[in-house]
Amino acid sequence: MSKYAFVTVSNRLPISASKENGELTFNVSSGGLATAMGSLAIDNAAWVGWCGVATEDLNAKDKAMIKEEFSKHNALPVFLSKKQIELYYDGYSNDTLWPLFHYFQSVAKYEDEYFDAYSEVNEAFAKVIKQHAEVSARIWIHDYHLMLLPTLVRDRMKDTTIGFFLHIPFPSFEIFRLLPERTMILRGLLGADVIGFHVFDYARHFGSSAQRLLGLKNRDGFLEYEGRIVRIGTYPIGIDYKKFVKTENSKAVKKQRSLLAKNYKKQQLILSIDRLDYSKGIPQRLEAFRQLLADHPEYHGKIRLLMIAVPSRTSVESYQRLRDVIEQTVSRINGTYGTVDWAPISYQFQNRPFDEIVALYAAADVMLVTPIRDGMNLVAKEYVAAKQHDTGVLILSEMAGAVDELPEALAINPNSSRSIADALHAALSMPKREQKKRISSMQKRIEEFDIHTWGERFVQDLERAASGENKPLDKNLTDEHRKRLKTEFANAKRRLIILDYDGTLKPFLASPSTLVGFPSLKLQWTLRRLALDRSNTVAIVSGRVKQALMLWFRGMRIELAAEHGAWIRFGGKWRRTNNDFKDVKQSLLKIMKEYSSRTAGAEVEEKEYSLVWHYRSVEPELAYRRASKLRQELQHIAPSESVGVFMGDKIIEVRPLNINKGKVVEQLIQKHNPDFIFCAGDDYTDEDMFKVLGRDAFTIKVGQGDTDARYRLDTAAELIDLVEELSQKSTVATVIKKLK
Repeated sequence: MSKYAFVTVSNRLPISASKENGELTFNVSSGGLATAMGSLAIDNAAWVGWCGVATEDLNAKDKAMIKEEFSKHNALPVFLSKKQIELYYDGYSNDTLWPLFHYFQSVAKYEDEYFDAYSEVNEAFAKVIKQHAEVSARIWIHDYHLMLLPTLVRDRMKDTTIGFFLHIPFPSFEIFRLLPERTMILRGLLGADVIGFHVFDYARHFGSSAQRLLGLKNRDGFLEYEGRIVRIGTYPIGIDYKKFVKTENSKAVKKQRSLLAKNYKKQQLILSIDRLDYSKGIPQRLEAFRQLLADHPEYHGKIRLLMIAVPSRTSVESYQRLRDVIEQTVSRINGTYGTVDWAPISYQFQNRPFDEIVALYAAADVMLVTPIRDGMNLVAKEYVAAKQHDTGVLILSEMAGAVDELPEALAINPNSSRSIADALHAALSMPKREQKKRISSMQKRIEEFDIHTWGERFVQDLERAASGENKPLDKNLTDEHRKRLKTEFANAKRRLIILDYDGTLKPFLASPSTLVGFPSLKLQWTLRRLALDRSNTVAIVSGRVKQALMLWFRGMRIELAAEHGAWIRFGGKWRRTNNDFKDVKQSLLKIMKEYSSRTAGAEVEEKEYSLVWHYRSVEPELAYRRASKLRQELQHIAPSESVGVFMGDKIIEVRPLNINKGKVVEQLIQKHNPDFIFCAGDDYTDEDMFKVLGRDAFTIKVGQGDTDARYRLDTAAELIDLVEELSQKSTVATVIKKLK
């Protein structure tokens, strides 16, 4: 039996079976997830999922045939009974979790037999994974159908590395707490090493629920659980951008465009494409269109709404009621405003071929995407991608995850029909030049962060977890480590002590001002004591400007590096190491100041060779949104070959790529030739020092998060205490030498 090194797991496989009139047929899917996984080129990989047919409808020969056909696609089927499908899929997954996680708590049903079946099916998936995965395999589990599975796999296979990605929203704690099995769901998910969400809000909600229900602390995206560290990350899923570009230029689409032009003539086309689901806000959308027709009779006969509702869960009663409401509303609006030669709404309850959908995207003057709640919503991105040769306006719900990546869309509150109607009027009257500008900006973003990038980023973090980078607790500085540090320090003749400042020797401050950054008296005495010993070389390597370092460490025998090494002072004289930033600095500064002016609590710190946007004092939700958008704008302007845009702890920093603290460390070592090196830092800029020093030095990361440092301390206060202990050792050694 084959064993696989990488296993993708989802409710459905990229191939599915069906049985009609006693004959098995097979259908291969080309959906987004299958595209993402296919592009990763992972060796020895397989996929686990439900086969598509209930076991009651299969005999032994059928099962063998399914396994044989699926094996051609490296797919491993899970066989489920009709009752399991009904209670696990239609029941707990889509009658309990789906409505609750989309904030339709009044629709959610809580039945014991639902959860029993859900647990049973998750166990069945775990057995198939155990049977086919290598002992140290990477397992990537997808979506709300399998939220117990990470821990079930962990219980069976301790050495696997497990990832989980949720493709729908994770609700706020006040909603999630309504779920009777909430704690079991959380513990099930926490069996993973990496848990991914579309946007920051969902990750934050998960962290909040884990803290309030299980008492876990979220430290910069890491949760400690049962002796393991679980990474909580955001990975906005994209689309296969190139596929849409290629299809939009195809003969089939051009033919469809010609037919659409004949059908709609000079009418402006408003397009709406959704799976029939109560989370999509379709009734509110129809009411908004009715209001538009009522308020603006000038549009009569000149616009048309094409609404395509893709059939979904047609056997579920709530979906049947929704379909009835939609069809009745469409008939009423057409009856009220339609004429002999004009129907305001064309309604289709069916799925359409891909070529036809792309043609509709390309032809539509306005795209209406107004879900009440949506994990991401790829229809919005697909519409933008298909606009290679056409203008158009995207109207997008504030409650869709995609809104953070598509700020040029007209954002609306999906619960307000008036908001949607006003946006429709604005879209229909928007100048073509403005439309093109908005579409182009969105296209650049979704082309860069496509479905392939999404898959690669998640797998990279999965590999980091496998290599041990998810285990910062293993690096905690123990008493044994301290003892060895002090012994080696005392025995050394030429000691080099390299220290970052903010976050390492001084807790983070809300403002970058030098007036509030002075070192404490305790720290001043500690550093002076270290520097008095001629066996020691003390170096402060900081992102601060040189004026601040000169003021704070005046009169001390300390080597200084400012702005991450753009300026260095070795032996008392400052010299500049870079002159490569002035050409682009002002345009970047202008954008950062604009964002600060409309973001309460944000502040721009201008240095000679870097710019820093501080948002520690900004309200968290606003901070995330503004920081994400600012970073995207800066990356678009900054020349990627020479200037980098970096995310730090509540900061965005822009600086030349050839300036980094690692180069300062190399110069210090070359100058002083030490036989003992101690280095401490707290953020991403200090990782350059840790990488240069490797395991030949005592390197310490202050705080949580990924690090190349050998050891870890939680706070700046702990680091100062440790440095003070070393300074006392140094003083004793100096006194003994003088007595001798």
